[in-house]
Amino acid sequence: MQIPPSIISGQNGFQSAQSDLTQATIDVAGASQTVSGTTTVDNGTTQVSATQALVDVTQAGINAQASAEEIQSSSDMVGSIINIKV
Repeated sequence: MQIPPSIISGQNGFQSAQSDLTQATIDVAGASQTVSGTTTVDNGTTQVSATQALVDVTQAGINAQASAEEIQSSSDMVGSIINIKV
């Protein structure tokens, strides 16, 4: 099994967070009032509560921030290796 470079892992994580954020914001925007008074949205396969969609938005933001920090750390590490070798 080959382990990808950390910058690639960070980019993949950031893209995944972006996709999750897109879906969560669609869920929040599409929330509708049901008969029972709870706010849910039918995203095609399941019903998601507006609260859960907002939690998903927050989680996607945290994941994006963590991936950005991973990319920054990888960039700093490569920069320090280049500085040492020069």
